[in-house]
Amino acid sequence: MSQAQTSLAPHSAARAVPREARAFAPASVANVAVGFDLLGYAVQGVGDTVTVRRIDAAEVRIAAIRGTTVALPLEAARNTAGAALIALREALALPFGFEIEIDKGIPLSSGMGGSAASCVAALVAANALLDAPLSREQLYLYSLEGEAVASGSRHGDNLGPMFLGGLVLSTLQRMVTVPVPAAWHSLLVHPDAVLETRRARAALAGDYGLGEFVAQSSNLALVLAGCHAGDEALVRAGLRDVLIEPRRAPLIVGFDAAKEAALAAGAMGASISGAGPSVFAWFPTRASAEAAAPAVQAAFAAAGFDSQSWVSPLNSPGAKLL
Repeated sequence: MSQAQTSLAPHSAARAVPREARAFAPASVANVAVGFDLLGYAVQGVGDTVTVRRIDAAEVRIAAIRGTTVALPLEAARNTAGAALIALREALALPFGFEIEIDKGIPLSSGMGGSAASCVAALVAANALLDAPLSREQLYLYSLEGEAVASGSRHGDNLGPMFLGGLVLSTLQRMVTVPVPAAWHSLLVHPDAVLETRRARAALAGDYGLGEFVAQSSNLALVLAGCHAGDEALVRAGLRDVLIEPRRAPLIVGFDAAKEAALAAGAMGASISGAGPSVFAWFPTRASAEAAAPAVQAAFAAAGFDSQSWVSPLNSPGAKLL
């Protein structure tokens, strides 16, 4: 048993364990131009809500899916929320099971972490039903199994920021919070279009030159150093994707114009959010992010797409019990 579990054990006997819990997990921007499958941050104002009930049957089942999209698997093993709770049950050898209800607030295949949000919210809710709740670092390991169901691979760039909030560097073993100045804000724009994660990942097949990796590593280093130091100039120098964006941008109608609109409005950098088609941009203030939103949305409108936008601090909060 881990130290985190041991420290909670003395309290588990005294606390009343509920039979039902409800949790919210925010949307996220993954990759952040320079950290493919590693870097992400939470977004305020949109997310998924999941209700989990503790049941006597030793199984995980999904009772309902509602909200922005219902065209998702009801079979638990094929659903990110269900797969994560199956992994949790099996690892802890729980004698009881879980019933799940999912309320989707994140659009399907939007590049905003919709599959990860359901998974994280389910784990946070289920954790409240355990006799000895786990730390978020422990829950993260089970969330990787859920995310693999949606994308075909285990990666935590969406999961880490949903658990911890803010900007997070996530490996397969741990989550590391990256400090960011409180004034810095994100603009996220989602065109009314769908780009499936598996199709976006397929676009990355092929050979990459060593020079591309060196340039991308340099950019990642500049962004991380700039965030730690609160140095806007370093971030402006590094927040650009020379590795992934050139291969995915052709899949997103209107992307080039939307990115250019953000940069012209003073963005520190702009790129594809997750697998796309959503676009993100960083700004030094909330006011500058809000002022840029109409121009970025107009670029997508010119390409024939309605869109939604969200402005939020880069230090936005992560998942929470409701």
